[in-house]
Amino acid sequence: MSLAEILLVVLWVGLTAYVLFAGADFGGGVWDLLAGGAEAGRRQRTLVEHSIGPVWEANHVWLIFVIVLMWTGIPPVFAAVASTLYIPFTLVALGIIGRGAAFAFRKVTTRLWQQRLFGATFAFSSVVTPFFLGTAAGAIASGRVPPGIAKGDLVRSWTNPTSLAAGALAVGTAAYLAAVYLTRDAQRAGQQDLVDAFRRRALICGVVVGALSAIGLLVLWADAPALFTELTSGRALPLLVLSVVAGLASLVLLWRRAYVAVRVTAALAVTGLLWGWGVGQYPTLLPGLTLAQAAATDAVLAASLGSLAVGAILLIPSLWWLYATFQRDKTAS
Repeated sequence: MSLAEILLVVLWVGLTAYVLFAGADFGGGVWDLLAGGAEAGRRQRTLVEHSIGPVWEANHVWLIFVIVLMWTGIPPVFAAVASTLYIPFTLVALGIIGRGAAFAFRKVTTRLWQQRLFGATFAFSSVVTPFFLGTAAGAIASGRVPPGIAKGDLVRSWTNPTSLAAGALAVGTAAYLAAVYLTRDAQRAGQQDLVDAFRRRALICGVVVGALSAIGLLVLWADAPALFTELTSGRALPLLVLSVVAGLASLVLLWRRAYVAVRVTAALAVTGLLWGWGVGQYPTLLPGLTLAQAAATDAVLAASLGSLAVGAILLIPSLWWLYATFQRDKTAS
């Protein structure tokens, strides 16, 4: 395996971590939006705040990680993606900033109208941010981001059928992951009524996400036939099958109230879909641009991977300790 391939695998691992962890954070905002009125939804919103409060900032480390690796390891891809898709990425940045600020301010304000304002901002940003991230992914997957600075259409590149389907799937996936995680968090806190509520939402959302995935394949068949062929008959097919099987297993585990095991299968379902896309598109990163053509020199790749290895010695144990400590915490019922 070449240095460029190692870097690409590491980058995709970071992207997977961002989808699984930050995606669940965004999904928490979706359920915050749908929790109900100020009094009726108070306990659900408190559970959401407790679940994402200790980790929501740390989860964005993975996004920075992916951006830096793209910038240093495959700079032509970074330049093309950042320039052609600067509109959705700007909206993503505004969503992340607005979401974080609103989440922090809502926790400290005492006036009801301010809590509602910040809560609405937090919830709205939690929906639109993954949507625009999904549209950007759809633009790349459908081959609408050509190499070069702003060579693609600045609007139609991310407003096409594949992008819109990917945006809807991103929001649905985030909501599904959050519902699965919150079910276990509510159980650990001893709030059985919230366990039942989020279990029901996870089941419904899982079915919806499955339907969106099927619709997405039909959209790919019509809009991005090359990727559709690779997903359904090429080397990416086993990963797509893994995603489907894990998704079905998740529904069964939710029905049987196996709230710890379903976290694993839900993550596998999302991971299989994400890696299926990556494997299906490899080695082409952008139309006419392969990994070998886009990769930085071996000296740069070696320095980047070496620095990453040193940093991982500090970062990974710290993140593990953060998540482990939080999972042992209890919420007052």
